Amino acid sequence: MFAIALLAAIGIALHLATGNPWPLYVVLAIGGLPLLWDLLKKLWALDFGSDLLAGMSILTSILLEQYLVGSIVVLMLSGGSALEEYALRRASAVLEALAKRMPRVAHRRSGTEIADIPLEQVALGDTLVVFPHETCPADGTVVAGRGTMDESFLTGEPFRMAKLPGAAVLSGAINGDAVLEVRTDKLPIDSRYAQIMRVMQQAEESRPAMRRLADRLGSWYTPLALAVAGAGWALSGDPSRFLAVLVIATPCPLLIAIPVAILGAISLAARRAIIIKDPALLERIDTCRTFIFDKTGTLTYGRPALTGIVTAPAVNRRDALTWAASLEQFSKHPLAAAVLSTAEAEGVPLAPILEVSEKPGQGLTGQLDGKWIQITGRSKVALADLPPTQPGMEALLLVDGAFAAAFQFQDAPRAESRSFIGHLHPRHGAVKVLLLSGDREAEVRYLAEQVGISEVLYSKSPEEKVAIVRQETALAPTLFVGDGINDAPAMQAATVGIAFGQHSDVTAEAAGAVILEASLHKVDELIHIGQRLRRIALQCAVGGMALSVIGMIAAATGYLPPVAGAVAQEFIDLAAVLNALRMALPPGELSDIDS
Repeated sequence: MFAIALLAAIGIALHLATGNPWPLYVVLAIGGLPLLWDLLKKLWALDFGSDLLAGMSILTSILLEQYLVGSIVVLMLSGGSALEEYALRRASAVLEALAKRMPRVAHRRSGTEIADIPLEQVALGDTLVVFPHETCPADGTVVAGRGTMDESFLTGEPFRMAKLPGAAVLSGAINGDAVLEVRTDKLPIDSRYAQIMRVMQQAEESRPAMRRLADRLGSWYTPLALAVAGAGWALSGDPSRFLAVLVIATPCPLLIAIPVAILGAISLAARRAIIIKDPALLERIDTCRTFIFDKTGTLTYGRPALTGIVTAPAVNRRDALTWAASLEQFSKHPLAAAVLSTAEAEGVPLAPILEVSEKPGQGLTGQLDGKWIQITGRSKVALADLPPTQPGMEALLLVDGAFAAAFQFQDAPRAESRSFIGHLHPRHGAVKVLLLSGDREAEVRYLAEQVGISEVLYSKSPEEKVAIVRQETALAPTLFVGDGINDAPAMQAATVGIAFGQHSDVTAEAAGAVILEASLHKVDELIHIGQRLRRIALQCAVGGMALSVIGMIAAATGYLPPVAGAVAQEFIDLAAVLNALRMALPPGELSDIDS
């Protein structure tokens, strides 16, 4: 459509400069005929959208030899369509981003040799070598090597996970600095990453296309314009009145002003660190009545902190922190950093550790001053004197097999989380607010209570998340905010999907918008940008159409011939476009979250 718009502009300019009609013939032949073919298809399908009226204007102008008028309509129609095509060119980017993340080959060990093989030739039980900073090609178990992997792309947790023999690894995870050897437990086609890719593909295929505001208004405007045009012709017997009415009725404010307003909204959002990936989001976001949030990195900062130490009667807090921190310095577990940070802040010295071991399923162990120190999970021990379970994450410290201390961790909620959640119902008409997470129940419910969410769903896989979002979307328009590839399918299934931060190209493409400065204030600003766009677009559409109706009446009664109608329509277009340009101007305030 861009090429047709450019051709029309050049043809009209040449005609006006030389007076030669041939440039107009070229414009109507190359640009008008495809549009007329679309017109016939729309008529056959009984589709009376706004561009149908413009197509009829072209046809009538040709029949009445008003070629300049027809060429102007071609320019307006193709220009608006080109802007829309540019705004909606998103369909294949998500799956392309997914495919680019997976390696094309795997390194298979056979004895002392390592051979590169296509991913399709990987078999169950193969030993694959994952070099530093490579992407793991299949789900499996570490059989040799010790290091870390970044699984945030798959789990949503922004941590490097310790990997040693016996540890499970996920396809799509990025290896750290050490070489790991992994036994393949699932074929690449059956891996976690491939499952997420299939779910995303299904979500994309079921995603409805954007329906333009122009078409919705055109469903009644087009029949009205045709009725007025037909009446003018019938009462006067002059077919030029039919053309004059169609020309003044051609809804260029819809075809141009609305795309201009959308591009202005995209520009405004970008200046506020919000990248709009799907412009249709701007139309839909203000209609959302169900708000669904992921937990880690969305309502929280994604940085767990040590919040409490419960010790056994015979153990003091400082000794427990010394033992734990001395051992945790050898671990890459996400909670280890929180323990070491607390020890450093409190000036607790680290003691020398001997015989450090991290056996699968047993936690981290080591010898300190002749004592065996172990850090593990509650489910790994069977002791009667453990303290009651607390909300959030937990690690137990054992000394010579006896309970010594329980370390409690929390991922702090964002400072604005509670006020943001609280303002959704009174300010944005939220009917339901839902916390949807893959974490365990105690941790999810604890956060929900802190931020003011009453409905929670926990321990959900990416596939379960997308099923839940689809169920909610069937009941009411949904807005989903998350972070990580595991949220991408849910973002696709929601009416509106928003991603925090560009940790992943896939998430960025799957979401309708990406907020670069992770803040719930930015989510609120995006909602207000959508509201503002809707108001300005309606002003352009309804105002322009109202002026056109006045012009139609004048044309039908003979007071506005086709040429004058084209000039009048240009003034209407100019007013609508100037109003649309206001969308790009920064307003004073875009967030109404209480401080």
